[in-house]
Amino acid sequence: MPRSVNHVASRAKRKRILKLTRGYFGARKNVWTVAKNTYEKGLTYAYRDRRNKKRNFRALWIQRINAAARLEGMSYSALMGALHKAGIEINRKVLADLAMNNPQAFKAIVDKVK
Repeated sequence: MPRSVNHVASRAKRKRILKLTRGYFGARKNVWTVAKNTYEKGLTYAYRDRRNKKRNFRALWIQRINAAARLEGMSYSALMGALHKAGIEINRKVLADLAMNNPQAFKAIVDKVK
């Protein structure tokens, strides 16, 4: 009995990966093994960076809050400690947005905890 190979499915799988790697440089876009390796490596980077994105944004928010707090004569850590002590539940994302786009509201919050 001859060997049975499902070439339709394997060819479709290759076409799907090669379509996803369109736009890559050199052999990464059209050589099957190179394209497959590049695509899989890209998935690992995407997984890793979905987590790193959260860290990076938190760090950015902290820097913005710290800069705005220092203009009001407080450090970031003193401000966050005072907010916690005063029972004001406001997250860093909102605080950073207020610091950037609405300095009067940020100043009001700082004056309330001073």
